Amino acid sequence: MDNINDNKHNCTTLCYIEKDDSYLMLHRVKKEKDINKDKWIGVGGHFENGESPEECLLREVWEETGLKLTSFRLRGIVTFSTDVYPTEYMFLYTADGYEGEITECNEGNLEWVKKREVYQLPVWEGDKVFFRLLEEEIPVFSLKLRYEGDNLVETVLNGKRM
Repeated sequence: MDNINDNKHNCTTLCYIEKDDSYLMLHRVKKEKDINKDKWIGVGGHFENGESPEECLLREVWEETGLKLTSFRLRGIVTFSTDVYPTEYMFLYTADGYEGEITECNEGNLEWVKKREVYQLPVWEGDKVFFRLLEEEIPVFSLKLRYEGDNLVETVLNGKRM
């Protein structure tokens, strides 16, 4: 880190909340300058200074959905490498328990989407890789996704190229 007081880190969380064979997805349409503009993703965001992955997860889910997670699990760590942005390390979670009612999100529209339909949405190509790993119940995995621009050019699972 260049600035120890910087509140933004290159560590993030992403969570797919599950209900009735669906994921709660966020259609990123509300921010003009957004790397995920018009894409469908889970909920999450950047760590704040001093946060653990779980603290970041709980805070981000609350801020973006109004839900308090009561049951979640770490599914993998995803390394995003690009020729445009600094490397990002993302802690990927799924959650199957929560309390509260979904609120409006200032980053996009929240919608329940059938798991089998997520592949037809405008999602990052690498997201399709971890959706398959989630479906296959692969134990906690390490996945590296390398992009050139918006194109996925390399996928490495647990140290082995796919």
